[in-house]
Amino acid sequence: MESIEVVVGRIGKPHGIRGEVTVDVRTDEPERRYADGAVLLVEAPRGSAFASRTLTVSRTRWHQGVLLASFAELPDRTAAESARGVVLRAVVPADETPEDPDEFYDHQLVGLAAYDLEGVHLGEVVGLTHGAQDLLRIRTLDRREALVPFVSALVPEVDVAGGRVVIADRPGLVTPFPGGEEDADGGAEA
Repeated sequence: MESIEVVVGRIGKPHGIRGEVTVDVRTDEPERRYADGAVLLVEAPRGSAFASRTLTVSRTRWHQGVLLASFAELPDRTAAESARGVVLRAVVPADETPEDPDEFYDHQLVGLAAYDLEGVHLGEVVGLTHGAQDLLRIRTLDRREALVPFVSALVPEVDVAGGRVVIADRPGLVTPFPGGEEDADGGAEA
């Protein structure tokens, strides 16, 4: 059976001196993805010296609404600090879908046609960028790449079965500012 990788979180700051870290959870199933013994794949941020390719969950707990996690590979605060910004991925069966109808795996979104609120075709979703905020990467009809924050105010509709996403486009988001070569202040580009 084929499998895929799905983003389930991003490591934040250390908590305490024993290697515990905060986790920016990116899944509606944290109890499943962060179960004791779960092995998560690691994607270190650019410029990071973090070398581990996987992290094994030792223990998790909730503290004031924040998930705190201990990983076998992070024995102390120094190691935990080196993991800051690391994106965590879980390997799941390719045919699995999220239980929450408002949650999507990256592979479900790639290839969807992008339209604006009036039904004008803008381009195609070619990927997602995960960081502090998830961004849809849209390849426009004129072959540019636009980044759209993946929030309901800007992406009010995702129809995987229908093969489309709707974007509340604004000048400069996906479509260029009026006047083409001019920037938002109305001045010519240098």
